[in-house]
Amino acid sequence: MDAAHENPDTPETSSLNEISKEQEKKTLEELKDELKNEVQASQSLAPFKDQLLIDITPEGLRIQIVDKENRPMFALGSPTLETYSRNILRELAGTIAKVPNRVSITGHTDATPFLTSGDYSNWELSSDRANAARRELTQGGLPEDKIARVVGLSDSMPLDKTNPLNPINRRINLIVMTKEAEAAALKSESNTISPSKI
Repeated sequence: MDAAHENPDTPETSSLNEISKEQEKKTLEELKDELKNEVQASQSLAPFKDQLLIDITPEGLRIQIVDKENRPMFALGSPTLETYSRNILRELAGTIAKVPNRVSITGHTDATPFLTSGDYSNWELSSDRANAARRELTQGGLPEDKIARVVGLSDSMPLDKTNPLNPINRRINLIVMTKEAEAAALKSESNTISPSKI
């Protein structure tokens, strides 16, 4: 075994890691451009282009599918996707599946209290909506093993921080994760207390 394999912090290994990160960044930029072109060209996606926000973040390529006041993704107070929302997710799935990166799915609600009896709240609703999005993505061709996590965050991270009731805060975030972000997410999970330590 050569020195570069024995010591992961050698200049050679650091250089290879940087090259790998640059290649991954380029891949995600290309995917972003492809998705934006697809949205413009697709007859089924074009009407919803103002509800699809696509950008690059430190975690990876983020696709936010947001609600509009008169065009929600889900039935009111429900995890049931509207038909056009299903179509959006299924169309996106085929393009996302082209890259090897895994995907994080996060559900968000606005701050409107969930009015129902029992313990069901915006936390459960956001989680159920994220899972509904996961099911549509897999139906659209995204392999199940490409999904790294599915999370519901209720109204804890509003897109419009000045107006927590803004419909735009109701959204599904898909992040095509960088390898580094994926490793960090998996590491944080593996560092939780095991049952034997409780």
